Amino acid sequence: MDKQSGKDFNRPQYQRMVKKLKPDDLLCVKSIDRLGRNYEEIQKQWRFLTKEKKIDIVVLDMPLLDTRRGKDLVGTFLSDIVLQVLSFVAENERATIRQRQAEGIAAAKARGVRFGRPPQPLPESFHGVYRQWKAGNVTGTAAAKECGMPLSSFRYRAGIYERSNPPEARQGAPSPRGRGRQTTS
Repeated sequence: MDKQSGKDFNRPQYQRMVKKLKPDDLLCVKSIDRLGRNYEEIQKQWRFLTKEKKIDIVVLDMPLLDTRRGKDLVGTFLSDIVLQVLSFVAENERATIRQRQAEGIAAAKARGVRFGRPPQPLPESFHGVYRQWKAGNVTGTAAAKECGMPLSSFRYRAGIYERSNPPEARQGAPSPRGRGRQTTS
């Protein structure tokens, strides 16, 4: 059973299932939006499964989408029309969800809601280690190790520290970034 979102067809369980399908197998899907939510991809996948894999598909909540019945021209025509309409609805629904989600995030940010985990407090030694690093007395790796954090975190926190503290409070030399890798002889 595929439990991932139907936003696309790059789902491991779905791909595994498709590989196992043989001609005349029956694929039951609860609703067309569980198969996928992209209009063109649903159409393409439907054609691939029914024409190339030669399997039958039944969409449980839409009895008109049952490839076992109506294999004549009229039945195929009706199935294609219903499939196109439902595929459009599924994609449109996904776009609406994304828009509402973006609006909700923007509204939350406007209210001052912060996302993500809260930042860890700086170690007490950070200010002194930062000044030594800025003065070029210690490498970034050594400074990060002294503060007990990865180098990338140290540089990130140093950037925040620089933006939130005036230069007089930092009392350091210009940033060592851009000087390239320092080597000792």
